[in-house]
Amino acid sequence: MRFEKKAGGASEVSGVGGVSKFTDEAALGVEVDEAIRDFRLSVHAWSEAAYSRPRTAPAAAVRRHLWRLASAWALGCVLVIGGVSTGGVYEHHQREVRIAAARAAEQQRQAAQERARQEEEDLLAKVDSDVSREVPSAMEPLAQLMAGDETQ
Repeated sequence: MRFEKKAGGASEVSGVGGVSKFTDEAALGVEVDEAIRDFRLSVHAWSEAAYSRPRTAPAAAVRRHLWRLASAWALGCVLVIGGVSTGGVYEHHQREVRIAAARAAEQQRQAAQERARQEEEDLLAKVDSDVSREVPSAMEPLAQLMAGDETQ
């Protein structure tokens, strides 16, 4: 909106040559409006030209982006496979440890049973040797004499 319209069309007389102050400002406003309009038209023309020109992405940038994407996928796959296999290896190791512990416990149990059986056999052999004497210990010297007579 121009200044004249804001002022309501009233003109004030200047003291110099009877020229109105508002007419000088109106002429200045028209020049500014034309300059702004020309600037706006040139900006719109430049923007239209910039947007309508054909654009091509540089091939190197596209290749670099593809390599980054491919390497990111490959690294992700390696990490997932590594995590899964590490979990599997850990579970396998834990299972092997449990099996080895069970074997060791079984071997200890069998060794204890073998010791107990051996001690029992030794005790029974001692009792058997004590019980199966042919002669009492007091008469043993006589039994030895008799053993010498039997061979003759």
